[in-house]
Amino acid sequence: MKLTLGFSPCPNDTFLFDALVHGKIDTEGLEFSVVLGDVEELNQGAFEGALDITKLSYHAYAYALGDYVLLDAGSALGRNCGPLLIAKKELTTAEVEAGTIAIPGKYTTANFLLSLAYPGAIQKEAVLFSEIEQLVMKGKKTTGLIIHESRFTYAEKGLVKIRDLGEFWESETGLPIPLGGIVIRRNMDLAIQQKVNRVLARSVRYARQFPEQTLDYVRPHAQEMDEKVMMQHINLYVNDFTEDLGSGGREAVQRLFGLAIERGVIENFEEDLFMG
Repeated sequence: MKLTLGFSPCPNDTFLFDALVHGKIDTEGLEFSVVLGDVEELNQGAFEGALDITKLSYHAYAYALGDYVLLDAGSALGRNCGPLLIAKKELTTAEVEAGTIAIPGKYTTANFLLSLAYPGAIQKEAVLFSEIEQLVMKGKKTTGLIIHESRFTYAEKGLVKIRDLGEFWESETGLPIPLGGIVIRRNMDLAIQQKVNRVLARSVRYARQFPEQTLDYVRPHAQEMDEKVMMQHINLYVNDFTEDLGSGGREAVQRLFGLAIERGVIENFEEDLFMG
């Protein structure tokens, strides 16, 4: 059986999918046709039901619940790994909310957290995440909301951190922050869903056990990224929650959706969040 699979070229994704894509583990007869895209492209693809399995932001998942259900394997959750709001100089909350903000996508979890921390910030523009630092450096945007490897490079470019939205979330809830997850078509047979979840968990375990075996796949997609930054990126976003959400991960996801409903960011829903 061949399934379409979407994920990003970011190091944490190519790292955890390498063994699955290249047959380094038992895939239980499954084959995968890979589609690479940045986080907002994948979110939009999920809204269109374009792929059998896809990475998406947890914020976006709220708008794709009718078509997809979350796997227990493959998620990016953790502590001290949230998006950062950056600027050229220190700013007050009022200055942040009055200014223009470059965000990595309307439906990213990063933007959801920004809405919680700065409810008055409405002058937002969604751009490719890799362009955000430059827009702030050139003064085209007052602040930028950065994700992925940018959190390791912004200071070298003379930018300052205004707020760590991961720390904001953790101070509010005491829970790890859910950033992105892997979903599969809801109408797919449960046995296939469970098989995909097993294979993905196996791929994550292989990558964590033999990280050097993934580099031939990770490096080319990381482009000009410094290898030290690349490994920092992987270590930040791939952890025990990536192999299995467990009760702690599920609680964090449920809390994220509960807060989103409570504060009017999304509407209530009837679908189950998690695969059976």
